Amino acid sequence: MTASFVDPTFLREGGPFSFTKQLERLALHLGFTDVTNIDGSHDQGGDILGQRAGRRWVFQAKWKAGGTVPPSAIDEVLRAKAYYGADYAVVVTNSRFGRKTHERREALAAAGIRVELWSGQELLDLYADSQFTSDRLPQRSLRPYQEEALASVVGDLDSTGRALLILATGLGKTVVGGEVISRHLQGRPEDKILVVAPTKDLAEQLERALWHHLPKDVRTQLLTGESRPDDLRGVTCATIASALTYAQSGYRPGLVMVDEAHHVSEDGQLAKLLEVLSTSDQFGVTATPWRGDKFDIRERFGVPSYSLGIEDGMRLGYLSEVRYRLFADNIDWDFVRHASENSYTIKDLNARLFLPERDEAVRDQLLSAWAGTKEPRAVVFCRTIEHAERMASLLGEVPQWREALAVHAGLDRRERQSRLMRFRSGQTPILTAVDILNEGVDIPDVNILCFARVTHSRRIFVQQLGRGLRLRAGKTHVEVLDFVSDIRRVAAILNIRERIATDEIETLRLARRGTSFEFSDQRAESLMREWIEDAASLETELDESRLQFPDPTAFGG
Repeated sequence: MTASFVDPTFLREGGPFSFTKQLERLALHLGFTDVTNIDGSHDQGGDILGQRAGRRWVFQAKWKAGGTVPPSAIDEVLRAKAYYGADYAVVVTNSRFGRKTHERREALAAAGIRVELWSGQELLDLYADSQFTSDRLPQRSLRPYQEEALASVVGDLDSTGRALLILATGLGKTVVGGEVISRHLQGRPEDKILVVAPTKDLAEQLERALWHHLPKDVRTQLLTGESRPDDLRGVTCATIASALTYAQSGYRPGLVMVDEAHHVSEDGQLAKLLEVLSTSDQFGVTATPWRGDKFDIRERFGVPSYSLGIEDGMRLGYLSEVRYRLFADNIDWDFVRHASENSYTIKDLNARLFLPERDEAVRDQLLSAWAGTKEPRAVVFCRTIEHAERMASLLGEVPQWREALAVHAGLDRRERQSRLMRFRSGQTPILTAVDILNEGVDIPDVNILCFARVTHSRRIFVQQLGRGLRLRAGKTHVEVLDFVSDIRRVAAILNIRERIATDEIETLRLARRGTSFEFSDQRAESLMREWIEDAASLETELDESRLQFPDPTAFGG
């Protein structure tokens, strides 16, 4: 059994960032909802926000390697209370408060201003008192396919020590992965668990998600370039390079979960990590198992234990209904008349078939979709950082979109988080993004997606489409506007449309109209169908592939 996550030694050695995170977890076990970690620059003196019994609380986390917390912490949290409109203010420390700090609190209390002080000892007392702190967070019931997936993954791990789970974005691959870890620890509570992810942000997100699957006596920690704990008992969420360093030094977890498992290749750091930990049970989870280099991830994890793709998820009613429109109005029909005379590569075809789409045209179609959508929230996928910033500026000229913002890797982590929080809260109506939202970012409120970029990768396209497919109360469907400029995209959409309609099975529809995939130009649809008919695998072909099409002049108009 692992040590408490409010153990004084653990909190002291974890540092200020880890302390705030453990306070976040404690707040959840204390019954707080809408718990948000706002720690960082410009946090206005607050580190954690939460709701309890209809009241908002703000917490100021004061980590100390030793010594006492000064009275100034009370002034900071009062400033945060006013800024965030909170009802209660709390200063929390892993250490203790000095005499002057207590005197300051008592003087304020006499004036009717209440501030609570939670010391390291009080954290231990709260943690241990079952009247205040639940042993587990409320467990989420699994959907039938998640139960089946869990049984299959656990069965393969028990029999071979390897498993692979493929679930489309929005179908809960982390939920199933968390339950696999929970089952493992029920049978082997002393085992260490490693969850490895390609980025630090994703490792942090996974750690928070796993709290909902673990009892409070199972500790979690981050292992990254910035966080290097000595004690890896419990569950460790790590970046690949940091996990490899510890594994090469002798760290041996009983179970390894690889999130975004499509990142594994024939060689590289992740492949090396799995080889070093070959005696550990290993399972991979991914929504998109395809790789550009054609390496088959089954070589690492075996045949998929369970697979449910984006098409089946929509067809069965577990993903949002989709109304998908491809705007192929930018086809160069003069080129079409002569295309069948040459054997073009896909790269040549894409370069010459599609005329450049103007950002203003994208804006105008987005305005139309916005007007017809209840409580609209949109993400626009762009080509580059410069394009995302330019698009945000252009959209911001529309009165209802004045708060439009760009999200991309060029921003620091704190600013990215701030912009995502503004979007989730409704302050920002539209985000323009490059690739930052492809993996591991949960934005379930999106009901309009716009592709204003070239996406040659099937994996990236499916990841980005998945950003809008999560269900939520009140969401009837997702509008998708695709300004296509890659013939493989057309093939992918035609394939998805055909697969969804393959089996006539009874489903729970969220909208009377149901899922639909339409071309804005029916002439373009006829052309594309004719061209793609004899190229079933076109959506996964490389740029260098050459295609010979039948005579399409009948579609030239």
